[in-house]
Amino acid sequence: MRFLARLFAILAAAMLVAQPVAAQSILRDAETEAFLDEISAPLVEAAGLEPENVDIVLINDPSINAFVAGGQIVYIHSGLIDAADTAEEVQGVIAHELGHITGGHILRYGEGMASASRISLLSLIAGIGAALAGAGEAAMGIMAAGQQAAMGKFLAFSRTQESSADFAGAEYLSKAGISGRGSLAFFGKLLNQEYRYGYSQSDEAGFYRTHPLSGDRISALREVYEKDPAWDRPANARNQANFERVKAKLVGYIAKPSATLRDYPESDRTVPALYARAYAYHQNARVDRALDAADQLLAKNPDDPYFLELKGQVLLESGRPLEALEPLRRATALTNAEPLIASLFGHALIATEDDANFAEAERVLRAAVGRDRRNPFAWYQLGVVYAARGDTPRARLASAEQQVMSGQYGLALRSAQAAEHGLERGTPDWIRAQDIGMQARALLERQCEMERGRNCAPG
Repeated sequence: MRFLARLFAILAAAMLVAQPVAAQSILRDAETEAFLDEISAPLVEAAGLEPENVDIVLINDPSINAFVAGGQIVYIHSGLIDAADTAEEVQGVIAHELGHITGGHILRYGEGMASASRISLLSLIAGIGAALAGAGEAAMGIMAAGQQAAMGKFLAFSRTQESSADFAGAEYLSKAGISGRGSLAFFGKLLNQEYRYGYSQSDEAGFYRTHPLSGDRISALREVYEKDPAWDRPANARNQANFERVKAKLVGYIAKPSATLRDYPESDRTVPALYARAYAYHQNARVDRALDAADQLLAKNPDDPYFLELKGQVLLESGRPLEALEPLRRATALTNAEPLIASLFGHALIATEDDANFAEAERVLRAAVGRDRRNPFAWYQLGVVYAARGDTPRARLASAEQQVMSGQYGLALRSAQAAEHGLERGTPDWIRAQDIGMQARALLERQCEMERGRNCAPG
């Protein structure tokens, strides 16, 4: 039992399979998502995957990590973006994670578990036989050796998959014409981190790891990368400039304002520094300073939709929704109603508390959820619009959409049922209410089974 417990602990730590985002929050930002989509697009194509099926999701977690957990979603921790210095480093990580997807590694982890468990079970049976024969010490030795062998087999299986993903990632970088220098640089950061924390790089220590030793990975990949025609190819200047923007933006949003202002002092007038300070000042409720930074950015490029979004966000969240309308309307138009920006604009229209703005808010928000249904904030705002005009069934339907995405499955089920009863039978909204109700019920049952270990349908 101790072996199995340890094995499951290693599996969970290595792959973060069970509820990968349950204890962490997803960070959504239009500019950051556009950047991640742009730098991953050539890699997704090189991997032979359909772009519309692959998502890159940013997680609010300070650790340096990325993972896949089923499906075709690559989760990247905010700490990884913070640790990286170049867009190519992030591309190297994405390429590796795509290697896990194309290799079907998440699905195959069951094979590794089953193989290791068989060894452990056989050693347990052999140990019991020895004990019954009166060889107590031999029995303990057999069982201990069997557990060690089982653990070693599983860890070797994991390391093989990681090595496979490394080389698949190298292949995708090569096909995309991206130098492997960034990938090696990031592995160098991981190696330095291991040294800093005192992790041994010996062969014996490597036996107990789910991943190959970082030094070994660097050596193996260097041989591949240095022979690749893309090795000396210059980095993409546009990608690097955009990376520096989104990294600074992320720092300003997450880090303590004092740390941000230390790392991005007033003397630095570059776009990344202005971005970081704007968010730091906004965190500290220093509205005038935040708006000044936003205006300096707009002076550099008056038609940058993300600069306009920033100004509108600061104004809106500072209680000035009327002033926020103009920059947010322009940002929405310039991005062809990008869903996250459009939903912020819709929120500003509602926040004016002017009934004359509600029709436009509904149009904007319906367009936003039409392009991005997994946007709970937009659904919530759309529910506010429906409720304001007395359309209770559609308000409940919008609430159900928002609640099921937020993990409030009981509330979602009740909202969907109430919406279904109030909507005209057979209409698209009525059918959607039925679908959400069934989805919420199934998720409730699964949640109950996981928590209690038995079937328990909701009442």
